[in-house]
Amino acid sequence: MKKEKIAVAYSGGLDTSVIVKWLQENYDAEVITVTGNLGQKKELVGVPEKAYKSGAKKVFMQDLTHEFVHEYIFPALKAGALYEHTYPMATSLGRPLLAKALVEVAKREKCTAVAHGCTGKGNDQVRFEVSVMALAPELKVIAPLREWEFKSREEEIAYCEKHGIPVKATKASPYSIDENIWGTSIECGILEDPMEVAPEDAYTRTVSPQNAPNKPAYVTIEFKSGVPVGLNEKKMDAVALIDKLNEIGGANGIGRLDLVENRLVGIKSREVYEAPAATILHFAHRELERLTLDKEVMHYKAKLSNDYADIIYNGTWFSPLRKALDGFVNETQKNVTGLVKVKLYKGNVEVAGRTSPYSLYDMKLATYTVEDTFDHKASEGFIKIYGLPLKTYNQVNKEKFAKVKKALKRKKK
Repeated sequence: MKKEKIAVAYSGGLDTSVIVKWLQENYDAEVITVTGNLGQKKELVGVPEKAYKSGAKKVFMQDLTHEFVHEYIFPALKAGALYEHTYPMATSLGRPLLAKALVEVAKREKCTAVAHGCTGKGNDQVRFEVSVMALAPELKVIAPLREWEFKSREEEIAYCEKHGIPVKATKASPYSIDENIWGTSIECGILEDPMEVAPEDAYTRTVSPQNAPNKPAYVTIEFKSGVPVGLNEKKMDAVALIDKLNEIGGANGIGRLDLVENRLVGIKSREVYEAPAATILHFAHRELERLTLDKEVMHYKAKLSNDYADIIYNGTWFSPLRKALDGFVNETQKNVTGLVKVKLYKGNVEVAGRTSPYSLYDMKLATYTVEDTFDHKASEGFIKIYGLPLKTYNQVNKEKFAKVKKALKRKKK
């Protein structure tokens, strides 16, 4: 009888290291690992060797960084998508692309199933499985963490030690870390207590704001149609630009986020993130939109930004709604072109200047000097018309209240 062939989304972390061996033991399966490079640095070191040592028959490593930046990160940036107004969703954005790569390998290798290392109470299980359902509904999905006997990361570490599987996680430092070019997510261990301050050893790409330089750093970012295209008056490749901002931002303590967020499965979770470039670019992009979008579009887009963020966070990237919203977002970004200068200082990002050929800011209308061209006399009529509904409503109701009050007094007499 032919063995089942399973493609595993493999990061080389603790869970996926256990999965390869566990699938062989419990499914008598031939396991293929699929690892996507989304711009992470340390996580990819030694991954192929580790996969083979774990028992993989074939190992696939794919550089998806360019696709990730242009087809996933930039659409989210243009949409202003920040989950619960804060989280730039590095992990959330990466999952649908990793699922896509997993499906492509599974089809090519004639696999009967795919597997992932997501927990039964996390968001990633939804992101992976819903993406697989959208891209290859015929494939079976296996989620070992929802089935296996291990009750803690400590038990998984012991399993790895027993089978000679090398892992970075230790009982003394049990963090679960997911990294890509857009950010790093850190959880588990002491971080599960929302009253505990995240220790310095949890952070890998940013210095503590208090240890950051005592002089601010300034960067000027050039945008074209909502997409960053240059840094400090120099045109740059998108991947190189994000890498550079991660470097500059990280050195200045930018992008540390500590959130208690609402997971899709209905529980609250304390998450710690590092996202230097994402924090800077979302801030700069928003400042340029303030200059170039008219009021109604800007206010309406803010509502859709939340919807777009929910789509990403909740795992429905490959949905008709997301594609439809992209049409709206791209229309709003046509004039989001210009320069934004930002000041980076000890964990804070401040605007230090912005300019655009499509700026809607008119100095002569805004000024209070003799250069003022605003028609102040027109305001009287505007206010009368603008406030007329409220005036009418309150006038009518005041008169009705007075009549009722007067009638009640007559009855008492």
